[in-house]
Amino acid sequence: MTSYTKNNIKKLLITIVIIVILNIVGNQFFKRFDLTSDNRYTLSETTLNILKNVKEPLIIDIFLEGEFPAQFKRLQSETRQILEEFRAYNQNIIFRFNDPLADASTSEQYMAELMGYGMTPTNINQNVKGKKSLTPVFPWAIANIGEKSVIVPLLVNNFGNNPDQNINQSVQLLEFAFTDAITKLTTIEKKKIAILKGNGEINDKYLADFLISTKEYYALGEFNLDSLKGDLPKTLENLKRFEATIVAKPTEAFSDEEKYILDQYIMGGGKVIWLIDQVNIDLEHLQNPEQVSLATPIDLNLDDMFFKYGVRINTRLVQDLLSTPITAKSAEGADFPIDWLYSPIIKSEENHPINKNVNLVKLEFANQIDTLKNNIKKTVLLKSSPQSRVVGAPVLVGLNQFMQELDESVFTNGNQITGALLEGNFTSAFKNRVKPFAIAKPADEGVANKMIVIADGDIVNYNSVNKKPLVNGLDQWTQQVYGNKDFLMNCVNYLLDDKGLINIRSKNIELPLLDDKKVADKYTFSQIITVGLPIVILGIFGFVFTFLRKKKYS
Repeated sequence: MTSYTKNNIKKLLITIVIIVILNIVGNQFFKRFDLTSDNRYTLSETTLNILKNVKEPLIIDIFLEGEFPAQFKRLQSETRQILEEFRAYNQNIIFRFNDPLADASTSEQYMAELMGYGMTPTNINQNVKGKKSLTPVFPWAIANIGEKSVIVPLLVNNFGNNPDQNINQSVQLLEFAFTDAITKLTTIEKKKIAILKGNGEINDKYLADFLISTKEYYALGEFNLDSLKGDLPKTLENLKRFEATIVAKPTEAFSDEEKYILDQYIMGGGKVIWLIDQVNIDLEHLQNPEQVSLATPIDLNLDDMFFKYGVRINTRLVQDLLSTPITAKSAEGADFPIDWLYSPIIKSEENHPINKNVNLVKLEFANQIDTLKNNIKKTVLLKSSPQSRVVGAPVLVGLNQFMQELDESVFTNGNQITGALLEGNFTSAFKNRVKPFAIAKPADEGVANKMIVIADGDIVNYNSVNKKPLVNGLDQWTQQVYGNKDFLMNCVNYLLDDKGLINIRSKNIELPLLDDKKVADKYTFSQIITVGLPIVILGIFGFVFTFLRKKKYS
């Protein structure tokens, strides 16, 4: 055996030993490196903790497969990448991509089944070398553990966004969408939320969809402050068993005893979402021959509490030129839209994880909020458009009052606050006052806490417009699926889970997408750059490498 052969064998053995050692070390120490500038493939601590809870096979079927435009190819690619990251951390994550249109003989039945589950397709107009075609795309997934399954939306379709912006926001929310689904499938111990009753709150049928969605994360229970009249301290103790309370559109005044229970609940750290109307008016009130009604202030006896906490809900209604119409019927019985400025639709400023990547929020007879100076941090979550104004109550409201030509010049008192987040150490509304009843340890100053105040009780009634149910949640006049449910769920998640799912929404990813118009205008040049140039570079590299190798061993 020649010395040259011995050296080669020695190098081979050393290489094998090094590979074996690296594999052993690699099995003991797991580390992935994200070299992207925006860390798009770095999973949050919340996601990693949730992935640890997956103890059995979790199968994810993604229906984003087929021939798509570049934007959807990018969404498909990013979906695959994020799920590969999930699988890298937990081998129980199994995913597969499916094309509903792959088999022409079964595609119609396949699509009908998907739509039956609520997965509506998105029709994409493609323009390839001047030829237009309409392609249905299903940007959805289904996650399954055993017999439990959750539908996962992959595409954001927010008002005012162009397709590239919607794809970008969709990619930002991929980690949230899948982590959210896994949370629903794996959560065993749930925090408890009280749904307040007994003060004329909104009808359950308008709350149903929101409560069904909330129940996937939390345990819900009705709670009546008047349930134990003879033992008010016990009522307070019972309420403290709930981590949060939702007060949805009360119409009857709270007694001082009821207020004190809520106040001391808040002082002890209980979270509250207030959905409050300060003006008594409803579309049902207009169902009379004159089609008019008087909007009058409501006294819920809560003003002093809100004032102490740092806000004031005024008895003024918001009128907004950015609003959703209501439906009326013509003499022939056909539906037609009527401008209805008392139904503002709020476009989020995305200044907080609660309202980030949330579509338009629809309100109905919303009131205006003032924030007051105190030690509480206030974050505005909802506010009217610049082209809005407020009108004080009492005021006469008529179904046809906006049918005449509007003077848009008077709608200049805009950006009215309709929803706010309050955070800090709240001061009791009963400080330096006679207490309605005695408790063991009354608190005048509260622990660190937070609450959300929304000046519209109908924000939970997002599945109907003009008191009529929407088909698949789609408003026929604005062609929007409103973001009310996403917004409300974010409110609940933020109050109950500081470092959880809600913070994943803050992840920013910028995708460098191609400009379709420029590509179409310079189609041949684009092909040369994207296809021809890499082949030329590869050819040059191969020629140089071959030349140098021949020269070395000649």
